[in-house]
Amino acid sequence: MRQGVTLPRGPDAAQRQVSFSAGSLYVSHREVGPRRDALSVTQQQVLDGLAKVMSPRGVALGKAGVLSTISVGDGKVFFSINVDAAEARAWESTRAEAEAAVRAIPGVTAAMVALTAERKAGATPPPPPPHRHAQGVPHVSSHRPPQQPASGSPMSKQAEIPGISAVIAVASGKGGVGKSTTALNLALGLRDLGLRVGLLDADIYGPSVPRLTGIREKPQLNDEKKMIPIARFGLAIMSIGFLVEEDTAMIWRGPMVMSAITQMLRDVAWGTLDVLVVDMPPGTGDAQLTLAQNVPLKGAVIISTPQDLSLIDARRGLAMFKKVNVPVLGIVENMSYFQCPQCGTRSDIFGHGGARHEAERLGVPFLGEVPLHMSIRITSDSGTPVVESEPDGPHAAIYRAIGAKVREQLQGVIAAA
Repeated sequence: MRQGVTLPRGPDAAQRQVSFSAGSLYVSHREVGPRRDALSVTQQQVLDGLAKVMSPRGVALGKAGVLSTISVGDGKVFFSINVDAAEARAWESTRAEAEAAVRAIPGVTAAMVALTAERKAGATPPPPPPHRHAQGVPHVSSHRPPQQPASGSPMSKQAEIPGISAVIAVASGKGGVGKSTTALNLALGLRDLGLRVGLLDADIYGPSVPRLTGIREKPQLNDEKKMIPIARFGLAIMSIGFLVEEDTAMIWRGPMVMSAITQMLRDVAWGTLDVLVVDMPPGTGDAQLTLAQNVPLKGAVIISTPQDLSLIDARRGLAMFKKVNVPVLGIVENMSYFQCPQCGTRSDIFGHGGARHEAERLGVPFLGEVPLHMSIRITSDSGTPVVESEPDGPHAAIYRAIGAKVREQLQGVIAAA
């Protein structure tokens, strides 16, 4: 049984599109109109455009010693203003003024000016920020060390996302283990079980969902200035990859990543969902901490290969989620084995059974084995994942079985919503 999601749309939503011009951090909106041809923009032109922008201390921004390297290419301008965390709020108006000045330069088609605030060694931490900032998005403290919860018990400040019964993270301790492919097919498996499902690609540095789903269009904005997720395969889907070109390098510091993830959670009109699957960046850093501190995660699914190196990193990921009191729904062993399509011989290329043994050792559920198979790779690369393109095949059945084990653990949460 398939159940899609109905996405809210304003009457004139089709007349707006999202551009990579950060009014808050990474996204603003503009009315659709004639495209301005990208002229050659130089770093010196950007510095000249900033000449009249003053710091809170009355010093010209270009002479204040706070600018990062200015990145200019194809009409897009990116740089950050690096200040001490104790002064961060005083610099916000300067950041906004600088961004407006850059956008006004002829030939600039997109601009992002980020404020990256870091606490110096031995410095007194700044006072806690207001519960909500000007854009209506819960603020994520940018000076906090990745493994340290913010002062004042941030877990107690978690707020549900309206309309979403359960948010679950799909994570891995390292890259290259098939996390994004698994996250998408898991979401489709949950859909086939009758749930209303959304998918958030929070892998800021390497968003894969646009390629895996074949989505090329940019999200629209509704009347409340919230992004409307793209509807594909009966899922509500959002990714930072929808806002930038595929080959754009996201050279962002931790605070920028944290704010982007928070905004994609809070500034998207998700509608009514039973489950929101979040494809996390690999590792155990800012992104995972941001999600755990800002949303009461109902659980995390850990993806690993059978290889010892992957299992070592999977242990770290599992330990991190336990440390922030997020239930671990289980471990999936991806690329578990290879079966020759010609002779049927099975080969354990990366070893076999390591994830199952690790799950048993740690006392968490083992969700299943996914083989290394050409059809999974080909369908993923073509933008039609295997659960969608081969719904009656053996691999779709594997993902649905994994989804059934996840749904069983979430049953009380979903039923109560």
